[in-house]
Amino acid sequence: VTLYYLFENIALTYTLASNVGVIISIAPFFTVIFACLFLHEEKPHIRFFIGFIIAMMGIYLISFSGSQLQLNPFGDFLAIIAAIIWAGYSTLTKKLAGFGYHIIQTTRRTFFYGLLFMLPFTLMMGFDVDFSQIVMPINLFNLLFLGLGASALCFVTWNLAVKILGSVKTSVYIYIVPVITAMTSTFILHEKMTFTTLLGIILTLVGLLLSENKKTKKENIIYEYTE
Repeated sequence: VTLYYLFENIALTYTLASNVGVIISIAPFFTVIFACLFLHEEKPHIRFFIGFIIAMMGIYLISFSGSQLQLNPFGDFLAIIAAIIWAGYSTLTKKLAGFGYHIIQTTRRTFFYGLLFMLPFTLMMGFDVDFSQIVMPINLFNLLFLGLGASALCFVTWNLAVKILGSVKTSVYIYIVPVITAMTSTFILHEKMTFTTLLGIILTLVGLLLSENKKTKKENIIYEYTE
C-alpha cells in the first residue's frame, strides 16, 4: 500500500495522468508472471495475451483521444513500478486468502501497516496540514470519499474478488476502468464522446472478454497433452 500509492502519486507529478492511466493498466501482465512464479497457477492461454494487446490499444485510444502522446521517462518509469507493485499486491492477497483469514481483517491490517510506513515519507516530504483545513467541508468530504469509498470499499471488494476469481482474472478488470471513466465523464461532465473514444471502449471490452474467456474442453486436452 505504501509503495504503490507513493510511486503512483509521485509519477503523477512528473508525467501526464493519461500516461499513468495507460501504464497502470499493464498490471495484469505482471500479475500473470507473479501468479505463475509464486502461486503455481496454470499458464495463461494465448487469448490472454491477444486480449491484453487489444485492450491496451483501446485504453490508449480512450486516454489520448484528442491529444498527443507525451513521454516523460522518469514519471512513466515510476508508473511502471507502481503497476508491478500492484501486481505483487494482488498476488499476495490471493496467497493470504488461502490461509482462511477474513477479507476485512486482512484489508484493515494491510492499510494499518501501509499508513504506518507512510508516516516517515510524509515527514521527509514536508507534509504540513492544519486541523482547520481537514475539517473544512469540501476537504472533509473528499477525505471521507477517498477513505471510505475509493480505499476501504474498493480494496475490500477487490480482495474478495481476488479470493473468488484469482489474481489474474480479477486484474484484467483493470482494463475497464478507463471505459467507466470515459462513460461517466460523458453523462456527468457532459464531455463529448468522440469516435476515437468509442472505438477505444469497444476494443477495451473485446480485449477484456478475450482475456477472461476460458479455454474450451478440446483446448484443455491439447494443453495437458503438450505439457
